[in-house]
Amino acid sequence: MLFTRKPAAMPTPETALRGRDHPIPTADTHFVNGRDLLADTPAGFERAVFGLGCFWGAERKFWEQDGVWLTRVGYAGGYTPNPTYEEVCSGHTGHTEIVDVIFDPVVVTFEGLMKLFLESHDPTQGMRQGNDVGTQYRSAVYTTSEAQADTARRMIAAYETSLAEAGLAGKITTEVAPLQNVYFAESYHQQYLAKNPAGYCGIGGTGVSCPVGLSV
Repeated sequence: MLFTRKPAAMPTPETALRGRDHPIPTADTHFVNGRDLLADTPAGFERAVFGLGCFWGAERKFWEQDGVWLTRVGYAGGYTPNPTYEEVCSGHTGHTEIVDVIFDPVVVTFEGLMKLFLESHDPTQGMRQGNDVGTQYRSAVYTTSEAQADTARRMIAAYETSLAEAGLAGKITTEVAPLQNVYFAESYHQQYLAKNPAGYCGIGGTGVSCPVGLSV
């Protein structure tokens, strides 16, 4: 790592690392399905971006979901353009680790992906996820439409109620914001657990089911 101590709070645009004006190299194709990793969203499909802790395990949750056409991991929600993994780990970019998901809404809705997202991690933990601590592990949903944003907020509110009813106190800290930029991670991070089946996966949910049928 470039830095041994991680700040507990987000940097500002002024204090964030400067980054670079060119993308860092990434993989050409998806290791699991062979599709072009940098493919555009096909007509009739949708895109959504989720942050739920270490992106190695998070990505597997989504590529295994029926209706998901493509996944790729990267960094979003911060200030530093085209950061490296080490820079994001420092806490000085403002980015969180994300899974960029392209999906067929005829097969799986955004609501269905939100349910998977909420049940696959603990969204009440702020700047960490389990033993993984730092701003890069915060819970986030970066939306590509007002409909997605509305569904995300409705489901988060309902899930917070479900957690309370299950005796798990704590306010959900998930960030919901329009998608700005995604910077794709280095090649070795893409579909990491398919390449390394025994690799680390820090993803774990609360055990509480998320209600559905809440979106318009």
